[in-house]
Amino acid sequence: MGEFTSRPDEPVVVAARRTPIGTAGHAYKDLTVDRLAAPVIAAVAGELAGRRVDDVVLGNCMGPGGNVARVSALAAGLPEEVPGLTVDRQCGSGLAAILVAAQAVRAGEMDLVIAGGAESASTAPLRTHPGADQPYPRAPFTPGGRPDPDMGPAAEALAAARGIGRERQDDYARLSHARALAAREAGRFEQEIVPIGGRRDDQRPRPLRAASLARLPAAFVPGGTVTAGNSSPVSDGAAAVALVPERLRAGLPGMRLVSGAVVGCDPELPGWGPVPAVRRVLARAGVELERVAAVEIVEAFAAQVLAVTDALGLDALDGRVCADGGALALGHPWGASGAVVVTRLFSRLVRADAPPGTLGLAAAAVGGGLGVAALFEVVAPGGGS
Repeated sequence: MGEFTSRPDEPVVVAARRTPIGTAGHAYKDLTVDRLAAPVIAAVAGELAGRRVDDVVLGNCMGPGGNVARVSALAAGLPEEVPGLTVDRQCGSGLAAILVAAQAVRAGEMDLVIAGGAESASTAPLRTHPGADQPYPRAPFTPGGRPDPDMGPAAEALAAARGIGRERQDDYARLSHARALAAREAGRFEQEIVPIGGRRDDQRPRPLRAASLARLPAAFVPGGTVTAGNSSPVSDGAAAVALVPERLRAGLPGMRLVSGAVVGCDPELPGWGPVPAVRRVLARAGVELERVAAVEIVEAFAAQVLAVTDALGLDALDGRVCADGGALALGHPWGASGAVVVTRLFSRLVRADAPPGTLGLAAAAVGGGLGVAALFEVVAPGGGS
């Protein structure tokens, strides 16, 4: 039996897939966001063949507009009756989309929702204000007059505020790559990956040497500690999960969403967002972090991961946190990354046959000062809780 009482409409993730992740301008440089998302949506829907999909909810940050989720659902071959909803919580969009879908399932309004995220930084359109002669790099995260740092300088500020030095950041980045390479070699990514464009593996993971990392210059602030080596790259990719209510799980293995939260924090230190978000989901569930077996944090920057894990009392090196590597090694397709970490939890827990009641935690920091987190519990195959 699981730790939490099973209710008929509790949302359960029963399938989770992702693309290999490509570095922007390389592996998928010509694939639009819907062409990344559609094969993953189709693969997830195919795992529940015969069931009607009620909606597709996708996170996306920099795409062309026009409701990416709807376009992707049609491109995946889903019926015209499936509407589609696109969510933008920046780097937390994929996880936020899963929480939105879960709310519809929990409310009893929908019986099967495919949710996740997709990002094609390679094909994202340039945007220009009327009358301007140059595109603007991104939309503002805050109104005029408020702090609005880019994520790199914000990571540098967080590292300084929390005392996260260069050596720790480089060591963690090196570990992320080593873990990802080991996971690939052991075949732990195979069941979650939907091949795209002839690729079956993530493009970025590679062996890193401490001496090579140490030679890299600061990337954002002169004399700083955040470098290209301990930061995630701009990436392309997609991920999606299927959510159904417990009453319709029909014996499928999966993981129940116990609690989710989206919170705000200081826009000057957006990397801090997972700390209050994680604290909120744990408090709602009445669970201590020590009970959580697997943690997946979107590794936008090593500094950010270390600041968050330090504050939560987690050891980032002990194998609970991003055990098979994270965005530092795999890549960070912004709108998809929050769904990638849920897919990784699904592989680490459900595909690995973790006992019912095992807990997993997913979290992401968000530009503009937000945090998103979700707590999941493995449910027993065969319909038990």
